[in-house]
This record gives sequence, C-alpha cells and structure tokens, in this order.
Amino acid sequence: MSREVESQWIPSHNPWWIAFAVMLPTFMEVLDTSVATVALPHIAGNLSATLDESTWVLTSYLISNAIVLPSSGWLSSVLGRREYQLLSVTLFTLASMACGAAPSLGWLIVARVIQGAAGGGLQPVSQAVLLESFPVRKRGQAMAVYGMGIIVSPLIGPLVGGWITDNLSWRWIFYVNVPVGILALVMIHAFVQDPPYLKRQKRGDLDYMGLGFLALALTTIQVVLDKGQEADWFGAEWVRWFVVIAAVATVTFIVHELSTEKPLVNLRILKNRNLATGTFLIGLLGVIIYGTTALLPLFLQDLIGYNAYNSGFAVAPRGIGAMVSMILAARLITRVDERILITIGVIIRGVSLLMLGHLNLQMGMANVIWPNIINGFANGFLFVPLTTMTMKTLPRELMGAGTGIYNLLRNMGASFGISMVTTFLVRGEQSHQNTLAEHLTGTNPIYMERLHALARHLAVQSGAAGLPEAMGEIYRDLLQQSMLLSYIGDFRLLGYLSFVCIPFLLLFRNGGDTRKKRAREVVAE
Repeated sequence: MSREVESQWIPSHNPWWIAFAVMLPTFMEVLDTSVATVALPHIAGNLSATLDESTWVLTSYLISNAIVLPSSGWLSSVLGRREYQLLSVTLFTLASMACGAAPSLGWLIVARVIQGAAGGGLQPVSQAVLLESFPVRKRGQAMAVYGMGIIVSPLIGPLVGGWITDNLSWRWIFYVNVPVGILALVMIHAFVQDPPYLKRQKRGDLDYMGLGFLALALTTIQVVLDKGQEADWFGAEWVRWFVVIAAVATVTFIVHELSTEKPLVNLRILKNRNLATGTFLIGLLGVIIYGTTALLPLFLQDLIGYNAYNSGFAVAPRGIGAMVSMILAARLITRVDERILITIGVIIRGVSLLMLGHLNLQMGMANVIWPNIINGFANGFLFVPLTTMTMKTLPRELMGAGTGIYNLLRNMGASFGISMVTTFLVRGEQSHQNTLAEHLTGTNPIYMERLHALARHLAVQSGAAGLPEAMGEIYRDLLQQSMLLSYIGDFRLLGYLSFVCIPFLLLFRNGGDTRKKRAREVVAE
C-alpha cells in the first residue's frame, strides 16, 4: 500500500465513538494511580502493615507500568492494537478484582504489579489510535476529549477514593474498575480497528536484552526514589550500589537501542525536535503535577485534620477547572498557536502553586478549593496543546513509538516528583525544627513569658504544676509550624519549576508541511 493511501486511511466508524472507547480504559488506568492515595492508612491498618510499607501499593503499580510502557509499541505491532487493548483491559479488570480480594499486603502488591503491567500500554496505544483516527485539523479537539480521562481522573481520584473508603471499604476502590472494564471491552470490540499501515512483527522479534536492561534500570531507580529518604540516601551502601546499577543499566540500554536493528524503544525518533522537547516537558510537568497531587492530601490530613473524604473533596475541584479549560482549549487550539496556550497554562499552574504556598493552620476549605480550581484550569492549556505540538511533525506510522516514550517520561517524572516532594518535606521539617528550636531558650523573654503564662493556665485547669505540660504544648506547636513551613517550601518550589518550562517552548517547531516532510525523512527508518 502506498504512503499516499496510508495517509488517507479513514476508520470505518465515527471517530468520536473511537475516542470514547479508548478514553474509558485510560480513565480507569489513570484513576488507579491516585485513587489509593487517601486510602493508604486504611489499607495499612486492615492488612497489618506500616504506613511506609503500604506506599508500595502505589510504587509497585508505577514500576510495572513504567516497564511495560516502552514495549507497548512492539506489543501492539505483534498482537494488533485492538487485540492488545482488549487483552490489557481484560487483565487490568481481573487484577482489580484480585486487589479488592487481597488477604495480605503481599497479595495486594503482586496484584498491583499485574494491574500496572496490564495498564502500562493503555495510554500510549489509546493515544496512537486516537491520533490516527482523526484528521490533523481535528486532533486538538480529539485530544481535549481524551484529556478528560488523562487529567480529570487523577484529580477526582482522591475524592472517589476518600468517599468509598469512609463509606464502604478500601477494597471497593478496586472493585469499581470491574463494570468500567467490561464496558470498555464492549466499546473497543465494537469500534476500534487497526490501520492498514500497521506492520505486524513476529513474536520472536522482541528485543529481550533491551527489555531486561530497561526493567533493571527502572526498578532500581524506583526503589531508590521510594526508599532513599528512609535510608538517608547515599548514607546507605545499598543506595549507592543501586544508583550505580541504574546508571550502568541506563547507559547500556541507550547504547544497545541505538545499535540494534529492531529496538524495543526507537530512540532514533528523538531526532524529531518536537518529540524530544515535548517528552522533556511532560517529564518536568509530571514532577510538578504528581508532586502537588501527593502533597495536598498529606497536608490536609496531617496538619488540618481532615478525614479521607474531606481531603479528597478539597482537592477534587481541580477537576472543575480542568473540564472548563478542556472545552476552552478544544476551541482555541485550531486558532491559537499551541506554544501560546502552553505558556498560559504554565503561568496559571505556577501562580496557583504560589497561592498554595501561602496556606496556614487557620485557613478554611475555601483557601484550598480556589487555588485547586485555578490549578486544574491550567491542565487544559498544558496537556492538550503539548501533546498535539509534540506529535505534530511525527509520521502517523511512528505515533505508537512516540507516544510510548512520551508517556514513559511522564510516569518517570511522576515517580521522581513524588519522591522529591516527600524528601524535601522531611528534610525541610527537620531544618525548620532546628531553626525554630534555637529561639526556645531561657534567654528569650518572649518564649519565657509564653511558657510561664501557659504553665499557669494549665495549672489552674489540672490543679498541678503545669510547666512540663506547657513545654510539651509549645514543642507540639513547634513541630506543627515546622511541618507547615516545609509544606509551604515544597509548594513554592513546584511553582518556580512551572516557570522553568517557558524557555523550552521556544524549541518547538510549528510543523508546516515542509517541516513535516523533513521530519519524515529524518525519523522514518
């Protein structure tokens, strides 16, 4: 079949039905990256595990998800995209049932690994199907609809997870995937079809060496990111060894992929400037967005005293802003340069995070809700135009490989972001605690006056000497203030990182016909 015929291929079904079909499993898969965050204390208590151990419920999912992501292009070319999606959704649904029925933490972690592996290829394959099904002029609108699944699901995840956990059981946060999975299977079977230019590969063509080095690199990196703070980072010998192993595996993987005939990940397509720039930016945005998603529920539950549902309710309004901006971005993307829209989104994101950097212990829920609405409003101006601009100059036959790399960097950015904010939170709390404690001395008249006044008040209430109790109360206040200052520092850091994205937008090419042709010649091999 000639390239001209391939480029004019049109699916036999309405592309909007295809968009809905691929959005369903994406919504389900992305929802599971955040829905369990507010339920971790309940999972730990119910399965007789520590809160630290229960975080593997999140990270085991991310690790297996990240390992499968780059191989999704090969898997879909061997099985066919439609069959690969059907298999992935089936395994994901069955693994969700196993998660809900888990009798122990080990069982739950194994089920989450299977769930993450099954869901790993859903996003890039769904993106490839969607981009191929729509003509270039309508891809922005299609990505806006698809973005509802990508962006809204992690935003409403804490709310859904909190309500289910408080009113039913944490197990139901996994059981709800079952009806969604069944509907997704029906929709994919009915509407999704493989394009004629998708070349089927033989099963023996898998780059096993590349897959092995990639799995080793991602696993060791994720373990270091997840457990590094607990082990005092490079103060622990095993962390140093894991970092060396990760570095060697990563370099070996890159060299191997560039030298082999049939690579697991076609790194050569990163010669495409738009793809390389967009991949870097989505990784950085993954740090910012998932770092924020991890911080807010912790802040609301640890410092403000919200339960799981209320913390999810305070975070969920980001979804309102995201849906409004998605509709607006879908209308603007065909009229306004994508780089301008991304710049607007980055600025809005940074401003909203700086607003969260002014929170205090006396604030009401409105002080959290409004910055969250603004924060969510930025999403439509980020994900839709960024994905469109990133893939704009990439040939259709390389969409699968491109979306695989793109989503891998987003996942790795998410893992790094969660680890980064957690580390800075703990280290910042210790630093602020030391700084504040320097003022609690007998030579500080303000401290001594406060101490004795509080001691007299407690003595009247208890009828005994209140000095030890007063010192304890002041120390508890010091710990709270230290945590608050550390959270504020994290939010502001993420806000400043948002503005760092702006200069890199200058590297994007607008993607005219000549540039598209040149991009095809550079990357098509």
